[in-house]
Amino acid sequence: MNRRLVALPLAAALLLGATPALAGCSFQTAVKNVTGGNVDIGGTSIPSDFPKAVPLADGQVVFAAALGAGKDKVWNVTVKVSGGDAYTSIEKQLTTAGFSGDFGARGDNGGGTGTFSDGTYGVLVVVTDAGSNGWVANYSVSRGAVPSPTPTATP
Repeated sequence: MNRRLVALPLAAALLLGATPALAGCSFQTAVKNVTGGNVDIGGTSIPSDFPKAVPLADGQVVFAAALGAGKDKVWNVTVKVSGGDAYTSIEKQLTTAGFSGDFGARGDNGGGTGTFSDGTYGVLVVVTDAGSNGWVANYSVSRGAVPSPTPTATP
């Protein structure tokens, strides 16, 4: 199973406000059983092995997790941000750190989706309005290719 594909449903669940359900012990136990124990649902603590090369927006971490091992490891971190225009500073942070890419999709009411890579890590960032939780930036990070927000067709 390609563990990178798991990061996208995890990110989608976070964006839909399922964070409290994901933080539950029974969910973590179920995921550990499926993955053979290669999961860290850190709650509000960034996983200790989160890549230092990937800068995160300043703000409260509302959810963090890691899944997999070795080259198949993925990390997911959600940070509260000041508003829908936070993508501007996030894009600058990433490009200053040596990543290329941009926020190709921007929402009509703020927020947006961007993909970035530095050759070692791929980063998918989604800035969105999380309702009563305010604005958040969700980072899905993998080694190698940028996680794709949509599946690609194979010939």
